[in-house]
Amino acid sequence: MALEITDATFEETVLKSDKPVMVDFWAAWCGPCRMVGPIIDEISTEYEGKAVVGKVDVDANQEFAAKYGVRNIPTVLVFQNGEVVGRQVGVAQKSAYTEAIDSLL
Repeated sequence: MALEITDATFEETVLKSDKPVMVDFWAAWCGPCRMVGPIIDEISTEYEGKAVVGKVDVDANQEFAAKYGVRNIPTVLVFQNGEVVGRQVGVAQKSAYTEAIDSLL
């Protein structure tokens, strides 16, 4: 399962990570988010120890969604060394997400 990331844990978990980080910004009421969720969970398992994979519920945690301009969900951001290096808005194939991480490993 992907990590649950909150506004309180975002800086430590994402921005200070020494590994690539993939963050899925989602909400429970969002249909497309429910399609992306299982893909993100799979990637989390496959990349355990190599990358950090987590989810931010935008209804409960709005600070970083706003900071990174997340206007549509699902939005998946990829971070390296605290910087956004990739962005996928909407539903995509699993390969689109894994390629984003692979390019950083």
